[in-house]
Amino acid sequence: MAIRQRDLRTETRPTRAVATARVKERGLFQPTPRGVASGRMLLLITTLLVTFGTIAVGSSSEGQASANGGSAWSIMIHELVYLGFGIFALYLASRVRLDRLVRAAPALIVFGLGLLVAVRAIGVTSNGGKRWLNLHVIYLQPSELFKLFTVLFIAWLVQHHHDELGHWRQLAVWTVPVTFGCALIVIEPDIGTSSVVAVIAVAMLAVGGLSRKMLGGIAILGVAAFGAYVLYKPYSAGRLLSFLHPNTHLLGGGYQLLQSRIGLGAGGVGGLGLGGSREKWGLLPNPHTDFIFTIIGEELGFIGTLLVIALFVAFLFAAVRIAQQCTNSVYRLVAVGITTWIAVEALINIASVVGWWAVTGIPLPFFSYGGTALITELAAVGLLYNIAHDRSHSGDVTIREHRITNFRETLERKTAPRAAARSRSTNDPRRTR
Repeated sequence: MAIRQRDLRTETRPTRAVATARVKERGLFQPTPRGVASGRMLLLITTLLVTFGTIAVGSSSEGQASANGGSAWSIMIHELVYLGFGIFALYLASRVRLDRLVRAAPALIVFGLGLLVAVRAIGVTSNGGKRWLNLHVIYLQPSELFKLFTVLFIAWLVQHHHDELGHWRQLAVWTVPVTFGCALIVIEPDIGTSSVVAVIAVAMLAVGGLSRKMLGGIAILGVAAFGAYVLYKPYSAGRLLSFLHPNTHLLGGGYQLLQSRIGLGAGGVGGLGLGGSREKWGLLPNPHTDFIFTIIGEELGFIGTLLVIALFVAFLFAAVRIAQQCTNSVYRLVAVGITTWIAVEALINIASVVGWWAVTGIPLPFFSYGGTALITELAAVGLLYNIAHDRSHSGDVTIREHRITNFRETLERKTAPRAAARSRSTNDPRRTR
């Protein structure tokens, strides 16, 4: 009898454990993942980026804060509030169940389009652009959220419709939400952000297996769209391309680039010292947003700019490592999209500040002042940390027209004709005589 009671106890405990596990799986969130080296390294690098960026915002915004009539640290205080929201977003993203998040991608992209339409209707205009919604707590910039929604939507699209995306008509139909979102962002106007969204989508589709022919066609369409924009808005296009001849537009689009170069040159190797910038006192527009890299170079010199670039390179390697180790093809696409997003924005911002690319208003991730951008970027880091700890597997979700095969499949395909020819030769009666 004692043996039977002991057996009953051992049988009921796993049943309760399984029931508890099932209850937990029904929720939207999972226990906070921890313990993977690549995830910890990503958090460490992000912490360094955010810490450095907050200090840079505090120093570069001193002139603007004083001009607004407030405390010299008022903008930095707002940045710390946004940072608090961003850390909470990172925490939630690290715990969310990735399968449910990707499943909700169509609803999220529709929600993002609704926010972009609301910007056109009741948005707040600042510096010639209508890009924000006044929520009274923060000024929400929907185009920043749309980047994250695009990453999730393209991953969902490749997962569920990879058989259809190898044809132009189906590709055009299924990517209508992204195309429409880019159009709404362009008319804000914000051609820089719309370009980043397009690059994210194309990069994910390329990794997902879109053919080279179709990628080339998309590139041609992009060039044609830019040509149409130049014809439709020649003044805006002229400001956009002023980096090619900055000295001929010193009173217009070339002024910011000229002051940026003066600030970087004044910094030299070691810089003027933290807080010692002269450009931030009304000479350089947007010193704490688009041109914060210039203030870092002026105050901390060439060494400071190299440190910023090194941190972004380290972030890139950590994110690529997470994508390589991911065993789920869908989540790997999400990691690729986030990595492309952060890397492209950092590259464009730094290149535009030094005069190698057009000034398009792209912020420097984790550095430039901006509430929605920082919150969304930290949420993206939370998703990367989540992906680093995921051990699920997925089937083949590559686009069929340009299917990605592994080395073993390729080797077997090449050796199969040789093996068949060898078997025919050994079975030939004339060889056995």
